[in-house]
Amino acid sequence: MNDTPFAKKIKVTHKKHNDFREDNYFWLKNRDDNEVIDYLEKENSYYEKKTQNQKDFKKNLFEEMKSRIKKNDTSAPYFYNNYWYQTRYEKGKEYPVYIRKKENLNSKEEILFDCNKMAKGHEYFNLTGINVSPDNTKVIYAIDTNSRRQYSMHIKNLKTGKLLNVSIKNTNGGSAWASDSKHFFYVKKNPKTLRTEKIYRHNINDKKKDFLVYHEKDSTYSVYVSTSKSKKFIFISSYSTLTSEHQYLNSNKPLDKFNFVQSRINGLEYEVTHFKNNFYILTNHNNSKNYKIVKTSINKTGIENWKKFIDHQENVLIEDIDVFDNFYIISERSNGLNRLLVKSWNDSFEDYYIPMQGETYSLYVGYNPQFNSNKIRYIFSSLITPRTIYEYDVLSKSKKVLKKNKVLDKSFHESNYIEKRIWAKSRDDEKIPISIVYKKGINLNGKTPLLQYGYGSYGATIDPSFSSTRLTLLNRGFIYAISHIRGSEYLGRDWYENGKLLKKWNTFNDFIDCSKFLIENKYTSANNLHAYGGSAGGLLMGVVANKNPELYSSIIASVPFVDVMTTMLDDKIPLTTSEYDEWGNPNIKKYYDYMKSYSPYDNVEKKQYPNLFVTAGYHDSQVQYWEPAKWVAKLRELKIDKNLLFLKTDMKSGHSGASGRYSSINEIAEKYSFLLSLEGISK
Repeated sequence: MNDTPFAKKIKVTHKKHNDFREDNYFWLKNRDDNEVIDYLEKENSYYEKKTQNQKDFKKNLFEEMKSRIKKNDTSAPYFYNNYWYQTRYEKGKEYPVYIRKKENLNSKEEILFDCNKMAKGHEYFNLTGINVSPDNTKVIYAIDTNSRRQYSMHIKNLKTGKLLNVSIKNTNGGSAWASDSKHFFYVKKNPKTLRTEKIYRHNINDKKKDFLVYHEKDSTYSVYVSTSKSKKFIFISSYSTLTSEHQYLNSNKPLDKFNFVQSRINGLEYEVTHFKNNFYILTNHNNSKNYKIVKTSINKTGIENWKKFIDHQENVLIEDIDVFDNFYIISERSNGLNRLLVKSWNDSFEDYYIPMQGETYSLYVGYNPQFNSNKIRYIFSSLITPRTIYEYDVLSKSKKVLKKNKVLDKSFHESNYIEKRIWAKSRDDEKIPISIVYKKGINLNGKTPLLQYGYGSYGATIDPSFSSTRLTLLNRGFIYAISHIRGSEYLGRDWYENGKLLKKWNTFNDFIDCSKFLIENKYTSANNLHAYGGSAGGLLMGVVANKNPELYSSIIASVPFVDVMTTMLDDKIPLTTSEYDEWGNPNIKKYYDYMKSYSPYDNVEKKQYPNLFVTAGYHDSQVQYWEPAKWVAKLRELKIDKNLLFLKTDMKSGHSGASGRYSSINEIAEKYSFLLSLEGISK
């Protein structure tokens, strides 16, 4: 009996620019249709049935990965506004506990939130946006219990432990307190598109309707609210893919009107940092594609007043500035590698870089709320080094470890693994970096199983970092590789610009060229090469499956953005209008034609495909569940091979997957058992 779940076909034809697109699975968009739910559940049952013989293996993988995680774990404490703050996990519990202690770490513990208690009765739970008032008596927080990132905001009285009678629905979770600890600002989302579009002011002593401070009417922009590190200013920030704009307000005067730092200019990006009497602005102004930093008085903020502070460099991407009383830190990226430049305000010491080793690491400045310190926190991780928080003294150049994530596995030693960066050549003669890691002693004979990961969109750079769950693959002989393809900013802003809009094919071709390089150089073979990507990286997976299916044994696509045309032509779907600068606006024919050339759903053909494991989230607000569902339905109809094709839809969660610290490991165990079983590994 053939129990493969073929979806029914209902003929629908879309017409645009005199072009006709057949879309026989369009009906799967009807979220509440019983037939849709029935199809998703049949796919889930099919997956469970076909992997029944892996059930014990999956459970063993889960227990193995879970066993490496410290059961009772506490974050490195930080001091802010007379309190020490910490987060901890307790044995056997899925969610964190947030605590604080007054003045010193020996003081009595005050529990702000025990998420384990708060999550009871919810299949999904996420708490975010913790924001303590300046007078330390109240805390704002936001929760999401359906995984659509629509947070309800609440306020807790820290003196009594009771909740104020405030529940603000449909926010993004972010807020900004005024200095008086009575007023705060927050963001509301559009209920349909989920675009963050309105900023309100709330007065906790006034039951009147909250005051609408700002409405972002341009649907290609989103907004957020924040407070400067100095707490002197509140910012309303509007942004699209290519343009940003900031308004500021003295936090002592919450009823005043916000003023523009600089009103929007198409293509002008900038970020604002306050220090003393100046704003320091990271910007791409005047064709500074890799960004520069300018400064301007807080009283004269317009672009005509911006003065040179740190110049643009052709081969160095400036990513951030962190300011302290006596020095500042510039976060840079050069030749793909993160580095931290320390500079004195008054030339009391020479500029220098904090020394780092290796070529496969991630590095960034941590949370440093104090201005009056000569010590900073930064976070380092590599493919073989667990996440480590350092406290670094910029004057003595000494450092100490505040916390290094512990791997509870006696067989784990960093020296047992090899990490390195290699370079593939693209078809248009670019050098594409690949970060790889594997266990010493494995046989690199051209038949080694290899998992190749890629993303390559939005300028988001996937820096190499440690994963204790990944050891499960490495210890069984896998190589893990990250392809730093165009569409990221790994090699600077040009690397991103050359992987978007009408150059998007570079992203896909780069990944394929990396795959060919790994095969040609005997790291693996087409029978042992597995590809993985999620969200926009799932789009990448869909394209390579259509373009070069013969290169891969299997492809895992998590919540993949695969129905590009239908989504980008529907401006009522969350994110669509704000994505025009990334993919193009298909209402314009040249973008329509180009996007259609790669849209995975529109390019499924009658041919052989690799083994495919596809995941979806029924409540996903970023990539709607029907995109992977339609794609899989069409693949089932057209593919002519006998390889595996699974669609697993989480009917409880959204884009980010399961919410507990152990629940998410279950999802990894499913993916790993899929890969390992294809390699004939069952222990």
